[in-house]
Amino acid sequence: MAAEGPTEATLGDHVVGQLQRLGATVGLSEADTALYGQILIDSLSDAAQRPLSLPPASPSFISDDHTPVEFSLACTPDGAPELRVLVEPGSAHSNMSDSARIGLKAIRTMAARWDFSTGQLDALEDLFFPASAEGPLALWYALDLRPGGVPGVKVYLNPSATGPEHAARTVQEALHRLGYGKAFTGLPQAAGYPFIALDLGSWQTPRVKVYLRHPRMSADDAFALSRATSGPAETAIRYFFHEAAGTTTSPEHEAEEVPRLLRRPALTCHALTSREAEPSGFTLHIPVRDYVSDDEEALARATALLIRFGMDPSHLNRGLHALSQRQLADGVGLIAYLALAYERDRPPRITAYLSSEAYAVRPPQEQRLLDELTAR
Repeated sequence: MAAEGPTEATLGDHVVGQLQRLGATVGLSEADTALYGQILIDSLSDAAQRPLSLPPASPSFISDDHTPVEFSLACTPDGAPELRVLVEPGSAHSNMSDSARIGLKAIRTMAARWDFSTGQLDALEDLFFPASAEGPLALWYALDLRPGGVPGVKVYLNPSATGPEHAARTVQEALHRLGYGKAFTGLPQAAGYPFIALDLGSWQTPRVKVYLRHPRMSADDAFALSRATSGPAETAIRYFFHEAAGTTTSPEHEAEEVPRLLRRPALTCHALTSREAEPSGFTLHIPVRDYVSDDEEALARATALLIRFGMDPSHLNRGLHALSQRQLADGVGLIAYLALAYERDRPPRITAYLSSEAYAVRPPQEQRLLDELTAR
């Protein structure tokens, strides 16, 4: 009998290997990473078994190369970062209704495993999962991968499921149903509502989070958008914006030059934990991959930020080496976003969102193109 040849690598092989290596860098046990890896495989369903030699079954909005998985490291001044994974469980289906069905099944399976309620999600089902849902997503989930095998679970929903023209109304109705009826009027103006997120399962203070899109953002805009009751200091937001986006100007020119982000827009996230109108948390997300030449430059910016905010940059260095063996100068997008988060009664947090790059590596950008990314 002829010997069988080597089996072809699949999406599941790729992302589970990354999860295991990343888990080791943050101190998760082999048992924990094995459990979380199996959850990942099970929820990706048919997509997990798809060979990497084939393109994705349908494009996932999670990443530029359409991998339906993204990792992140959330860093704080004390201790190892928290490892998280973001997943589109219905990524094998281009039809949003089918994708929603698979996503809901995955969340309810997790609820049964970890004994948490899906009541909040159930209350919103008709808003976010209509019979003819529009894209670019139906449901994503994220897991905070904690020691002990019981993660924090977050669900991300698409307010534009019935069309972008209805997104604001959908967010307002969702907040009303969840008991945050006063909160919508407290949100800043925005060009769109890409996500609303729910904390499900084991959380000390569960949140409802509203994400807003802000084209042409400046540092002035970034600080003005915070509505958190114990919000960030202006100097911290300005420094983070300029360092992450590469838009720092000299003090003598700052009054006359207002750099703005011209490519992929920045996002803000407004976390709600009480019935008051004001959010209790604020996060600024900068899509660093569109404002650097390569990942070497992105890492340099992230390192400067982590040091400035009193965090250990070595964790991110180890995480990047666990995620990919390629040279950082050979591509851009391994570090997709950098985010600065403030939550009531907690120290600031910087999160680096890391692309899996299962299907492609985005080539470096020429400096002349980067010079066109900001306007003055």
